[in-house]
Amino acid sequence: MNKDNITIQAMKYGNRLHYEWNTTLLEKTDSHIFVLSEPGRQLQHYTRGKTFICEHWTIEFFPFDSWYTVSADIVNGKITQYYCNINQPAVCNGNTVSYIDLDLDFVQRNNIWKVVDEDEFAVNAVELSYPPDLVERARLELENLQQRVANGQFPFDGTIERFIAAIPERMK
Repeated sequence: MNKDNITIQAMKYGNRLHYEWNTTLLEKTDSHIFVLSEPGRQLQHYTRGKTFICEHWTIEFFPFDSWYTVSADIVNGKITQYYCNINQPAVCNGNTVSYIDLDLDFVQRNNIWKVVDEDEFAVNAVELSYPPDLVERARLELENLQQRVANGQFPFDGTIERFIAAIPERMK
């Protein structure tokens, strides 16, 4: 495994820093990046003015050409939760990957997928002045992500699971 440290920055529309954390590179291509985040890492949440400690290993996927991200919680060597953000495509600048979070989320908990934060999307669309075409695009991209999951398309085709081997055996 490559031990490159990567900083992930989630931004709000208008390029305001929302939250960030540090992680480790697993794979980088021209089209995406996969990272592995350790339990105990700190997530600095600027919007809430708090620091959160993350409890689980996560494998995270940031495409540079698609409007979503994926975070998979790993417990005892298995994925226990998926958290997908709808966002503008991620951008890599050196060892920093950033994306504009558009509030809509598609989450799987207890083997049930559901859309969350629609209320936050509606509020921020007004407060942050999302252009109408951005609102329409975010909703379309949510539908595209739902289809990708339902059809088992990359990275929901077993690709994420193959990175579980990067977690040290004694720590799974």
